[in-house]
Amino acid sequence: MAMLIFLTGLLLFLGVHSVRIYADDWRERQRRKWGMHTWRGIYTVLSLVGMVLLVWGFGMLRDQPVVIWTPPQGMRHAASLFTLLAFILLAAAYVPGNAIKARVYHPMVAGVKLWAVAHLLANGNLAHLILFGSFLAWAVVDFIAARKRDRRELGSAPVATTLQATVITVVVGVVSWVVFAFWLHGWLIGIKPFG
Repeated sequence: MAMLIFLTGLLLFLGVHSVRIYADDWRERQRRKWGMHTWRGIYTVLSLVGMVLLVWGFGMLRDQPVVIWTPPQGMRHAASLFTLLAFILLAAAYVPGNAIKARVYHPMVAGVKLWAVAHLLANGNLAHLILFGSFLAWAVVDFIAARKRDRRELGSAPVATTLQATVITVVVGVVSWVVFAFWLHGWLIGIKPFG
């Protein structure tokens, strides 16, 4: 039952986030037909339902782990470094005019890829492999689709405007990572990466 809840949530969450990858024309028609607010409302509700089911099912599966492999202790250090870089990429998605976004184009999706790789390195349970492997596969496909859209829409490249924006991006990413790694991860996820 736990695996069914988990997989349903995972499929719903990633499915909603894949509409633009596989059905961009349909998505645009629905947005025009229903209006932007209605579309976003439906998208948000389905995403939240998917996330709740995913977290609920994953929590139950963590209580009955199926160990596939035991990662070496050093992989936790590599995972910490990758998640730090992922947080900087996530910050780059929101801070306007930073050089990271100008270079990567889609730092949010690149950050999800690094986050997933980090967790695959540090975890060997079946539920972890399914969760982070699915997010990694989705992020790879989404990044490829987004870059194809960029090439079709010439002139849509993000522009770096200031060094200050890039410095702010890195500071926000590092501070967010510290807060999450040392406090929020243990409180929200139940695992403290640093003891």
